[in-house]
Amino acid sequence: MENVNRIATAAPGGARARRLAATLRHERPDRIPIDLGSTAVTGIHVSCVCQLRDYFGLAKRPVKVHEPYQMLGWIDDDLVEALGIDTVGVFPRENMFGFPNENWKEWSFRGLDVLVGGGFRVVEDAGGDLLIFPKGDPSAAPSGRMPLGGAFFDTIVRQPPFDEDRLNPADNLEEFSPISDADLNHLARGVEWANSTGRGVVATFGGTAFGDIALVPGPFMTNPKGIRDITEWYISTRSRRPYIHKIFERQCEIGIENLARIHGRVGDAVQAVFVCGTDFGTQTSAFCSDATFRELWLPYYKRVNDWIHTDTAWKSFKHSCGSVVRFLDSFIDAGFDILNPVQCSARGMDPAALKRKYGGRLTFWGGGVDTQKTLPFGTPEQVREEVLRRCEIFSSDGGFVFNPIHNIQAGTPVENIVAMLNAVHEFNGVQHE
Repeated sequence: MENVNRIATAAPGGARARRLAATLRHERPDRIPIDLGSTAVTGIHVSCVCQLRDYFGLAKRPVKVHEPYQMLGWIDDDLVEALGIDTVGVFPRENMFGFPNENWKEWSFRGLDVLVGGGFRVVEDAGGDLLIFPKGDPSAAPSGRMPLGGAFFDTIVRQPPFDEDRLNPADNLEEFSPISDADLNHLARGVEWANSTGRGVVATFGGTAFGDIALVPGPFMTNPKGIRDITEWYISTRSRRPYIHKIFERQCEIGIENLARIHGRVGDAVQAVFVCGTDFGTQTSAFCSDATFRELWLPYYKRVNDWIHTDTAWKSFKHSCGSVVRFLDSFIDAGFDILNPVQCSARGMDPAALKRKYGGRLTFWGGGVDTQKTLPFGTPEQVREEVLRRCEIFSSDGGFVFNPIHNIQAGTPVENIVAMLNAVHEFNGVQHE
């Protein structure tokens, strides 16, 4: 019987978890909750994690690269306490390159000794770029490239030839299947551990990211079939829309079935679920019109979110970079509770206007400081001033989780990261030296 090993179904009960819960109810919490590292879009580059450990005088040990695609570092409990983080993440068993984060081994990255999963396999090409193999299989074509001097991997497009008259949606559904017992057990253990920390639990269960362009090329697959070229995929959303609908329809069915099985094991010991990271905005515009969004994406998001809201106590987390103001009413109609990363530097994304119009209907998870300019290139005082302004705007009446705008990138001065956290604690009235 599947529920024999079910973990506690109540929401997490620690002070930090209660702080997040109040925020998600749009109540004013005792402090603004802080998230760093609970998802693959709210993390810290491994080089910065290493610098933070040194800054706070923590034990010297290699940092785990838990998300090698973006080279994100795992934040151990001692650093969690030093930074005052209120959240904890639960991640799928396999990472973006399709191998589990287990059997850790040392790897030298830019002179840093870090830990990578046992399936991490890279070779250096003639130009000095690093090529990584899906599932650690060197017999497959490499699926990621880190340019010489780079700090993370770019996807290598491996678009197979296809016959326009014989396109089969099943080829673009290969990665979507009923959840395995191994994956289910991994997630259940992860939620149980996360729940024990007393922090707010954020889970990425996977399978509901409709058309996420980071996933379409299949960097985790040894031999992806179907439409896998990024440009070709975008063309298909316009010229092969029936084909895309067939993919999304079946993906949606599988995704909801899997969520039901997961909920049967973990219950409501999760507060927020990362549903989708498909980007719709650019710096100044968007990848499609709102009308296209409502026709092609909204029906499937709505089905997933309706199931979540009917059958669970989870809140639904939507990531979309860029200028997405034109989509916000549609995101709400689709049932999303949370917007990330709140890219305030993009066109039309003024913080005060967003909070005024949407603050009662969306939790803003991000927007705390600009990671393109202020955090990497500003002074600590400029970082402090921007953080304090954003906290003042977004925190009124709850509905705000502090996070910078997307992941903290390599090369960001550690003094600026510390200034960012100190400013939040200053606003919260808490001193962290």
